[in-house]
Amino acid sequence: MKKLIKKILIIRRLLDFMNATRYFNKKYFQILKWTFSSREDTNFTYDLTDKNNLELLKIIESCVEVPFEKLQKYLNEILNDDQLKIYLKKKTEESEFKSFADRNISFSRRVGWYVIVRSIKPKIIMETGVDKGLGAVVLCSAILKNKEEGFPGKYYGTDINDQAGYLLDDKYKSVGKIIYGDSIISLKNFEKTIDIFINDSDHSGNYEYQEYLTIKNKLSTKAIILGDNSHATDKLLKFSIENERNFILFREEPKDHWYPGAGIGISFPNKK
Repeated sequence: MKKLIKKILIIRRLLDFMNATRYFNKKYFQILKWTFSSREDTNFTYDLTDKNNLELLKIIESCVEVPFEKLQKYLNEILNDDQLKIYLKKKTEESEFKSFADRNISFSRRVGWYVIVRSIKPKIIMETGVDKGLGAVVLCSAILKNKEEGFPGKYYGTDINDQAGYLLDDKYKSVGKIIYGDSIISLKNFEKTIDIFINDSDHSGNYEYQEYLTIKNKLSTKAIILGDNSHATDKLLKFSIENERNFILFREEPKDHWYPGAGIGISFPNKK
């Protein structure tokens, strides 16, 4: 009798195992597809699911005083910007690094950066860690749109790699500048008041936290901090608690991609 029960339990657990793998089988297919179709080996790009885009907008709505309908307009603006996509595709194919970038242009969580910039019309944006410059171009694209509406701004990016930012060119470069060198040293020497700060450089927790401490007294009263590493560390959360700022974490849900997604940590002033 015991042997029969044991046999039944094994069968039941095998069925449970098969049921559990259903949550991952699609990912295995996506990995296989990505292996033969993608050229990326880091900083993966992808679209977000429709549901995830709406979640992103609702989160942003709670951080800025802008109606949901307008936020949706800004999102559609970046998703349907064919001129921007053609430009990025051309710059990518002209680059010596083209073998590490995909042909299809996707912005991932950077659409959230764009929507926030279009919403609060910042005068100064600072991003640490430029890499290829995809985020820089997205941010400069938003600045150019704001400028057309009478709200000029400027983007500054820092990177220790002097080859970083090759995508930032043409009209986008007219409102953007890259400062090369160690990000913390560059931030210490930066004398302008920052309206949006984006941490995307060295992803060690200690370095990230040092960046926040360095820019603390350079932030405008309504400044927003976006943490590109907040899904992995608690440093922006810690900084927000220490400085009585609000904090929300948005987690990505990539569309048809094996990568589980990163996120955006959003730190913003209390609306007291």
